Amino acid sequence: MPEHVSTLQLAGAVVLTLAGVAWAIVVIRLLRRFRTAALREIPAVHLPVLPRQPQAGPALEKVELTPAEQDAFAGLIRRLGDH
Repeated sequence: MPEHVSTLQLAGAVVLTLAGVAWAIVVIRLLRRFRTAALREIPAVHLPVLPRQPQAGPALEKVELTPAEQDAFAGLIRRLGDH
């Protein structure tokens, strides 16, 4: 037993640890019981979780640049490429 811990503190830690373990065991048993009960109630039909998704995405957007804008963009790309 560590010297700086009183007997009461050590007993409290043991009691809290045992209470936590007991709580975890009870929760696990309840989850298992309700999971198996819920599985028995669900019919064998497989229901889709998500609705059917469209195969095509949204239309692409395109913006035409003027020659001055194209030159400015090319200059910007050259400047960023130098760094």
